[in-house]
Amino acid sequence: MMKIHPMIIQGGMGVAISTWQLANAVSKAGQLGVISGTGIGIILIARLMDGDPDGHMRRALAHFPDQTIAQKILDAYFVEGGKAPNTPYKRPSMWTLNPSATLEELTVVANFVEVWLAKEGHDNPVGINLLEKVQMPTMASLYGAMLAGVDYVIMGAGIPIQIPGILDKLATHEPVQYRLDVHGESEGENTILHFDTARSFASIRNVPLKRPLFLPIISSVVLAMALQKRSTGEINGFIVEMPSAGGHNAPPRVKDSYNERGEPLYGHKDDVNLQRLAALGLPFWLAGGYGHADKLQEALALGAEGIQVGTAFAFCEEAGFTTEIKQQVLQQVLNDEVDIFTDPVASPTGFPFKVVQLEGTMSDESVYTERPRLCDVGYLRQLYRDDASKLQYRCAAEPVDTYVKKGGAIEDTVGRKCLCNQLGAAAGFAQQRTNGYIEQPLVTSGDALKELKPLISYEKASYSAAEVIDYLLNT
Repeated sequence: MMKIHPMIIQGGMGVAISTWQLANAVSKAGQLGVISGTGIGIILIARLMDGDPDGHMRRALAHFPDQTIAQKILDAYFVEGGKAPNTPYKRPSMWTLNPSATLEELTVVANFVEVWLAKEGHDNPVGINLLEKVQMPTMASLYGAMLAGVDYVIMGAGIPIQIPGILDKLATHEPVQYRLDVHGESEGENTILHFDTARSFASIRNVPLKRPLFLPIISSVVLAMALQKRSTGEINGFIVEMPSAGGHNAPPRVKDSYNERGEPLYGHKDDVNLQRLAALGLPFWLAGGYGHADKLQEALALGAEGIQVGTAFAFCEEAGFTTEIKQQVLQQVLNDEVDIFTDPVASPTGFPFKVVQLEGTMSDESVYTERPRLCDVGYLRQLYRDDASKLQYRCAAEPVDTYVKKGGAIEDTVGRKCLCNQLGAAAGFAQQRTNGYIEQPLVTSGDALKELKPLISYEKASYSAAEVIDYLLNT
């Protein structure tokens, strides 16, 4: 039996790196497996268009409580035997303030499928990870995950004060709303996105749902206190993420300070006072550089419930990176050649983003410059109002002229990367363009990548999620 909370939380790496296979393996081993809900709609489409060779998607879809909706998705995207290699994946419409019912259905179902598969074959908890910066799909994503019985919701890359109240209402199938961030608007100027389960899911509003536990990701005690005070419902704990963690990092407290490589500098102002955090009375987990048995014991001694570990799980056999990427990265680990750059401009969000320097990927300047700039997924688009006060959408990674015409600053486009497409490519779902261009991957990892040697050797250059857990528990 598990204790009240898990000791080890597996990181929620997206897009499709924290797969259902990884979450299932971790949860079966008695810890908390976590799926990434970020972009999972386009991943479900890709898996179905690739023919769903193992039948996992169709097996999960057969359990969705409204089979009319499930069949609609199968009819739209499933390709028997898989699509031709040069055929692009279909893309759903982009999220807007008025999303189509079809887009909401796809998002709900995709999150249901991923959580259902992660929970299959065991009775232990499973979590979902989402990003506050990717706001518009959030309510539909949460509803789909809750229909599959998700136990924990983990959320970072922002200040998710609205999520607890949304979880409370979705647990009783109530309509919910999300106040969206709009560039130049204060919090009091409400731009609201609505999600009403009666729109497409009236037939399943009698399905009993539980309210999952909510763990926001924080980088300071001040943020933890603000969340406790201002959140619309109950917070059940915190994940404290240090700047050595992979993916998006919180910006440093001291702005415009960089090392000789151009990476943002973190200092003592970015340290977290764990005594003050513990005094808030909620359980917390430490993340970023804690992927080692000694660090687990250190975290416990500091009063933490345990640790969140991403990097060690990200490159294990069950994780979603392509086999080629795993082999390249782990070879770098064995050869002591790992180079991770905390890129201050790669992400359209403006948050620092950790990038593994890997030949043939978007970390390579020549590969980056060859890519035609475009935005056709749009999860990281910024909302703004034009001169007529009409709500519009722009992305710093879209064509420069387009972005500038929308009122964006040209300097904000420098070095920006299309994380939506490139992280999907890293998981093996590279979009094939009609002009022949194939999206190239971008690989992110925490600094702990350099410390994975105990899990591999030249004779055995791969490892399982169970081996990571044994390594962390030192068993």
